[in-house]
Amino acid sequence: MVCTSAGPMFLKRENSRLMSYMGLDFDSLPYQVPTSDQEGAGQSPGLVYGNPYSESWEDGCEDHPTLAEYVQDFLNHLTEQSGSFETEMEQFSETLNEWVTTDDALQELVKLTYQQATSIPNFSYMGARLCNYLSHHLTISLQSGSFRGLLFQRCQAEYEVKDQAAKGNEGTRKQFHAFVLFLGELYLNLEIKGTNGQVTRADVLQAALRELLKALFSNPVDDNLICAVKLLKLTGSVLEDTWKERGKTDMEEIIQRIENVILDANCSRDVKRMLFQLVKLWLVNWGRVHVTATYRKATPENDPNYFMNEPTFYTADGVPFTAADPDYQEKYQELLESDDFFSDDEENGTDLSGAGDPYLDDIDDEMDPEIEEAYEKFCLESEHKQKQ
Repeated sequence: MVCTSAGPMFLKRENSRLMSYMGLDFDSLPYQVPTSDQEGAGQSPGLVYGNPYSESWEDGCEDHPTLAEYVQDFLNHLTEQSGSFETEMEQFSETLNEWVTTDDALQELVKLTYQQATSIPNFSYMGARLCNYLSHHLTISLQSGSFRGLLFQRCQAEYEVKDQAAKGNEGTRKQFHAFVLFLGELYLNLEIKGTNGQVTRADVLQAALRELLKALFSNPVDDNLICAVKLLKLTGSVLEDTWKERGKTDMEEIIQRIENVILDANCSRDVKRMLFQLVKLWLVNWGRVHVTATYRKATPENDPNYFMNEPTFYTADGVPFTAADPDYQEKYQELLESDDFFSDDEENGTDLSGAGDPYLDDIDDEMDPEIEEAYEKFCLESEHKQKQ
């Protein structure tokens, strides 16, 4: 990675802002001139007054972070301090607008953002919000395209191998599932502004999610089915509303495939039970509250479904919380700092209960008697067909 001049300029601006905040005059502070065996040997060594970020100092890049280092540091910071998103994104995008001036730099930014969103637990939601912000606030548009265009190209590359990935080994499927859930978050959070100012979701992502679900159900092993349940729990209500508005029956077809899996697939009983609970959730309109009121802008105060598609997390004591919780940021940070937050589920076996999983929190452990009876009937029919 070649260091660009924006690196030193960014450090200069940040130091200047810090000095101003402390009530100090940046250009009157003493600093050490390099000795003869250091860079800047033409100057007399000793303390002088002035700006250490003079043009002669900006020529060298050895001590300044590269674009990759700066972006990765910010992504790690955002992962650990999610509450800083609102306060620090403006400065981050302003710095990128100065720094990202080449096709390679823009490609690097997209690559790092995508990797973080698909490799770090619980960052897919924040990654989608980050992508939405950058797609609207990065002013650069180079020969290779815009940030959003390159992000779609990166997602397209993963999408094109969906069938192979769904049938791949466990590691390949795990990476594929991370991509699927990130695309779901991206569909919910990425805002597309039309020519007349209206804001919509990306149709291309909605169509992709439908095909990804088909790929998952076409190879109905346990982890593929769990991923499908997570995706539908996250996006099902929005997808169904969109399809119904266009007179499509895609969701009914998906539910039919789920019922066929419950009857015929060789997946575990726990996963079949999870699928049945998803059908139950669909039957009650995805758990949404019906309200009859004149249209007004949705807010947490007037819309009971406002936080419906927000991820749900659990504290160490098992108490659920979402963005609707007034102590959300504090609880979320405590969760991130817990010792076992990033533990690998594979070490002790995969937990299918859904407890603590932001995508499975509405999949109840208990069934009412009628649902329980219907579920047992499904299982008995499936086992009977397998013996024939």
